[in-house]
Amino acid sequence: MMRSILSALLVLLWSVTTSRGADEAGADAVAEAAGESPADGPAATEAPAPRFYVVPIQGQIGQPTVFIVRNGVKEAVDADADYVVLHMDTPGGELGATLEIMEILDRFKGTVVTYVDREAGSAGAIIAGVTDDIFFAPKGVIGAAEPILSTGEDVSEGLKRKMTAYLAAKVDAFSEGRKFRAEVLRAMMDPNYELVIDGDVIKTKDELLMLTATKAMKRYGDPPQPLLGAGIHDTLDELITALAGEGAAPVVKRFQMTWSVELAQWLMKISPLLLGLGGMLLFIEFKTPGFGVFGISGIILLLLVFFGHNVAGLSGHEPMLLFLLGVVLVFVELLFFPGVLVFAIVGLVSMIVGLLWGMADVWPGEAFELTPEMFVTPAYNLALGLFLAVGLIAIVARLLPRSLFWDRFVLRSAVGGTARREPGAAEAGDEPSKAGGADVGSVGVVVTDLHPVGRVEIDGRRYEARAAVGEIPAGRKIRVVKRGDFVLIVEPADK
Repeated sequence: MMRSILSALLVLLWSVTTSRGADEAGADAVAEAAGESPADGPAATEAPAPRFYVVPIQGQIGQPTVFIVRNGVKEAVDADADYVVLHMDTPGGELGATLEIMEILDRFKGTVVTYVDREAGSAGAIIAGVTDDIFFAPKGVIGAAEPILSTGEDVSEGLKRKMTAYLAAKVDAFSEGRKFRAEVLRAMMDPNYELVIDGDVIKTKDELLMLTATKAMKRYGDPPQPLLGAGIHDTLDELITALAGEGAAPVVKRFQMTWSVELAQWLMKISPLLLGLGGMLLFIEFKTPGFGVFGISGIILLLLVFFGHNVAGLSGHEPMLLFLLGVVLVFVELLFFPGVLVFAIVGLVSMIVGLLWGMADVWPGEAFELTPEMFVTPAYNLALGLFLAVGLIAIVARLLPRSLFWDRFVLRSAVGGTARREPGAAEAGDEPSKAGGADVGSVGVVVTDLHPVGRVEIDGRRYEARAAVGEIPAGRKIRVVKRGDFVLIVEPADK
């Protein structure tokens, strides 16, 4: 078993370390197949085809939208895209999600544009306002971006002023260099702001600005510039063709909401629960001899946390490998060096670090830097998971050892994997007891050193045991003085 796990780990490590080189080699092979030199790139007479990545912002904006935008932008970075195009049709949504999306878009080093298909209302207008250019379908509208609560209710005047000022500052920072952008967006967010340009009253007080595609393209100033829009196009494909340039063949990829992405989104929401259940099952496994269904189930639940965050674009393979390395070290402790603790401690630390790293938001193409902000959400999820695990363990410790389920399933399955039967020993089901046949006063022998935890053998069966006081070396006779929730408490028999 251990050889299989170690072999699998080595294969994973080899795959991760060589995947980048394989990708680069594959890219060179594609270039060569196209008649290009891998070192020199495309022929001097041909311009490289522009790459576009389309990310949908459809319907109500909330945390699922953040998930889609983050995943899409990271895929665009991996694909070396030149443009991220937000295909927008939304009435608005949550303020917190809006701010997260603004910060995500700012991480993309290429050009971000918005295509307002039908509507960019409220939060959609704010998000569009921080993109490089805003394009419209002929019937597209944008505006009415006054901040409201996630429940849809109006906020108090004091809070509204603070939120409006904060959003205006954020939008102003993101839209720097666009002559009318900040003023227009302020008029969309603040009903008390009057927008007048070149003597033309665009918005009076006590209302929120809404713009049609035609009004957004109206020119003001000297030299004349569009009020907000960058162009009107009948379809998204027409816009991409125009941005690519005449004669160019753009490479277009679109974010797809596949079943795995939807599953990952759901798994991320219940990460603390998965961590808690996984921790509880591993605790039961560590407290029972052998290795079986509880350990396997616990590891699967924790790996589901990695799967969710990996598909969501938050983590790569490295955190999972670190976690698996920790699992291997814990197995080494339990199977080969019980009681040494060095392997177990290093393994547990590796598992915890792997979990935190796996839930952190690490961006491709950026130097990895440890910052406290990266681990706020992971630490919260892990702490909540540990809290749930402790609560579940307390329930298990109080109820299961006294239940028929524990006697007939847990103890028998655990003991059955590691027990060595002596000739003539009774079968496990002959005289069942709460401790699987090891009652208080039973005498046996220490199999592995108890310092203080190890294994003992009583009547031909092995049990997890802990020394009542100090340590007890292997080979010494012991007597059961107490039955714990998961282990036998023993002392030297000749005491």
